[in-house]
Amino acid sequence: MNVRVAAAKIISAILRDDGSLSSLLPVYLGKVSERDRGLLQQLCYGTLRFYPRLELYLRELLAKPFKAKDLDIEATLACSLYQLLETRIPPHAAVNEAVATATALKKNWAKGLINAVLRRFLREQETLADKLADNPVFHTAHPQWLLDMLDKAWPGELDNLVSANNQQPPMTLRVNLAHGSREDYQARLKNSGIEARLTAFSQAGLTLQQPCDVSMLPGFADGDVSVQDEAAQLAASVLSITPGQHILDSCCAPGGKTGHLLECLANDGDVLALDVSEQRLQRVEENLERLGLQAALIAADALDTNSWWDGRPFDRILLDAPCSASGVIRRHPDVKLLRTPEDIAKLAALQLSLLNALWPLLSDNGILLYATCSILPMENDEVIATFLRNNEGVILEPVLTDAGMKTPMGRQLLPQPGGHDGFYFSRLRKPATA
Repeated sequence: MNVRVAAAKIISAILRDDGSLSSLLPVYLGKVSERDRGLLQQLCYGTLRFYPRLELYLRELLAKPFKAKDLDIEATLACSLYQLLETRIPPHAAVNEAVATATALKKNWAKGLINAVLRRFLREQETLADKLADNPVFHTAHPQWLLDMLDKAWPGELDNLVSANNQQPPMTLRVNLAHGSREDYQARLKNSGIEARLTAFSQAGLTLQQPCDVSMLPGFADGDVSVQDEAAQLAASVLSITPGQHILDSCCAPGGKTGHLLECLANDGDVLALDVSEQRLQRVEENLERLGLQAALIAADALDTNSWWDGRPFDRILLDAPCSASGVIRRHPDVKLLRTPEDIAKLAALQLSLLNALWPLLSDNGILLYATCSILPMENDEVIATFLRNNEGVILEPVLTDAGMKTPMGRQLLPQPGGHDGFYFSRLRKPATA
């Protein structure tokens, strides 16, 4: 498949709310040639990262919006604008490729429109940019509702947050310490021509100077190392995992934290890994197989505890709750298009329901770690505060890491350029009964 056709199909599906980048991209990567895979990823990530800005340009350049069936033409135009604004592609090449994409999409009627719109953009780019310059959405490439929420949550941090969100994320590794130290693995990387630095907060982490294909990582196939952001790596240590424990990983896909929990158990203890999606659970199984680890994998709704719990209390519960992903926008730029302000309240209600459902499954003196990749208090401190109001005796414990900042109910990490993602932790202990 032509790489620009693939990009148009992915982005138009996201515009129609027919899928996410993480679900669509792997499908289309298999349809383009191997040499085009990097370009497809660049087109999709780059266009979606700046879509709120590109959309404002298109509103100025188009007489009327596209119908739903023609959103692939809007996506083609957006990809071309991204390339013209953010890459070094020669203007004539960008225009020609876009016109050719219309033909490949079997929409010859759009060839003249695409040609006219892009040539007008090239003529009037400075004028259009001046006209839109005072629009915060244009300036930040973020939807207004999200800007409002972030500014309210983190006064004075908005510029830093949008800047971090619009950057390409680093590639961070978690070294399997049962196979060797991270310093040893850093040396193995160097011998392979890959530069990496030690992460500041995770004792198992290395951040690569430049991302690379996992096939280039020494020992990846043997489970010596996994790809995982530094913030996510902190979950196992914050949860105080030690050998012999019975652990629940309640929303486990794609399995990065499941693998880390098992590595910390050192073959002494067990993990029940639960996810509502059987398809996503297959990825967990593949990850664990590579690591040479085993967990009890169950496809079930965490809320429906009667359908999967055997009655044996858990020493530790990791609730990595479904959330807005507002802390990982740089990794999932389609969040800017797919999320709405109404979603945040719905997600907060689901998060509270999950806490209420899983808390009775915790053993006396056991610890539940509530985690999200959100930076919105409505999904974090406010959920925990409501849970504590409704449940007497829950012990709120300190989150033992220097990463991020202390909040009334836990610890908030904001996304850092070149560093960790945005993440939240709250640690809750069930009191021992007399």
